[in-house]
Amino acid sequence: MKIYDVEGFPNPLRVRMALAEKDASDKVTFIAVDVMKKEHRSDAFLAMNPLASVPVLALDDGTYIAECSAIIEYIDHTFEGISLTGTTAKERAIISMMQRRAELMVLDAVATYFHHATDGLGPELEIDQNKAWGNKQGEKALAGFKYFNTILSNQAYVAGEAFTVADITLFAGLGFADFAKIAVPNEYTHLLNWRAKVAQRPSVK
Repeated sequence: MKIYDVEGFPNPLRVRMALAEKDASDKVTFIAVDVMKKEHRSDAFLAMNPLASVPVLALDDGTYIAECSAIIEYIDHTFEGISLTGTTAKERAIISMMQRRAELMVLDAVATYFHHATDGLGPELEIDQNKAWGNKQGEKALAGFKYFNTILSNQAYVAGEAFTVADITLFAGLGFADFAKIAVPNEYTHLLNWRAKVAQRPSVK
């Protein structure tokens, strides 16, 4: 198994955290993709993932799996350890719902703000920017912070009382928000306390 990614980017972080939670980081080979040199837009990379995004999981049989949720689901069902995606129908549905909300309301919103309302990765990579749309997504991210602060006031983790892929996604989203300079308001203590707790997990350290 190989994973094509960029160490430190938010989506690759999600997959690396999942592997660490399953104690399987040594079961894959990481291959660095040089985004600044547009390697992710090369014909060879587009053959693996036409959306030109990292990470991409390459299986030994020649199958390529992109999209973090799909890669993490494969990891979760391949390796032993805690369940990240749920075991019962109800658990799987709730985790999937909350994971998607963490993507849409925080991680994706922050990413859109970063790529459209700031210099992002520079003029050669950031084409067709729409600053107004980017700023609107920055507001959406702030609303997402408020939503998850409320959720975490009533339960230990994003999808309930157990750590799951939904927590991984939200944690990566907050890290990206730091980088994009979208601060979590200090009054969102439930969200900030949850983040500090997750930061102590071995998969983060």
